[in-house]
Amino acid sequence: MNKDTRQSMAARMGRGANDDVPRDQVNLVTAMTSPDAETGESTWTTRLVLFLRVMAVLSMIKGLYHWAQITGFIGGEESAFEAQTTQWQTATVYFAVIELVAAVGLWLATPWGAVVWLTTIVSTAVIELMFPTIYGGNLFAVLVSLILLAAYLVLAWFSARERPP
Repeated sequence: MNKDTRQSMAARMGRGANDDVPRDQVNLVTAMTSPDAETGESTWTTRLVLFLRVMAVLSMIKGLYHWAQITGFIGGEESAFEAQTTQWQTATVYFAVIELVAAVGLWLATPWGAVVWLTTIVSTAVIELMFPTIYGGNLFAVLVSLILLAAYLVLAWFSARERPP
């Protein structure tokens, strides 16, 4: 607690500026004016928001990567967008759009952002597992997606338990 706050508290309590405020009252005021009390956020909610922001950055990178494939910014003539199959082109355009939409929603920590991000996770798993000819059936991508999904569910569960009904 800074000096000005202590002096104003002392003045309100009818004490002089140099008198000490009882420790229990200082703790009460400190608890009421802490950032957590003002915003209503708690430890797990803060962790969840941080996780969502990290996922937003990753979604932005993935979305921009897909747009780089579409525009020909990366890859050579043999891997050009026009030279790929229609299925590959469709999946790439889908992920280029949905990953960027998910990134915005995740950064804002909105419920729809998490839903769109979960849609990208499920879509990635479905394409990799059920249509391996499109992107090659990368099981590592599926495993990472499932780990991130599990981490989100755990953080969301603990965050929900912190808030009273």
